[in-house]
Amino acid sequence: MDIQKVKDFWRDEAEEALKVAYHLFEKKDFSYSLFFGHLAVEKILKAVYVVVKEEHPPYIHNLIRLAEAIDIHMTEKQRDDLIRITSFNLEARYPDEQRSFRKKCTVDFTRLELERIGEVFQWLKSMLP
Repeated sequence: MDIQKVKDFWRDEAEEALKVAYHLFEKKDFSYSLFFGHLAVEKILKAVYVVVKEEHPPYIHNLIRLAEAIDIHMTEKQRDDLIRITSFNLEARYPDEQRSFRKKCTVDFTRLELERIGEVFQWLKSMLP
């Protein structure tokens, strides 16, 4: 396995997903904006996983499990951020009958969460060589 090539693949995919998240926000598609924000964080975590473990990342979407698999030191806030961002994957993918997540995704809520996603993304990206 070419570690550099696989790491670059996941990093590039992560950056593209983040760009899509911002594009969806601009188009007022807020719940899917946060869904793609989750994808961006998941993929940048997988890039870090490749560097640390020197193997392909597992097929999981839980950000805490990925971070723990590579022993990332996290503050309580960073841990809470990863838990919250993981919920965007589940809530957007499996909406309840009342579509409560979509209703919760106002412009202000989504803007704040995208800012947090951007901060988490940069923190994780800083771990890449």
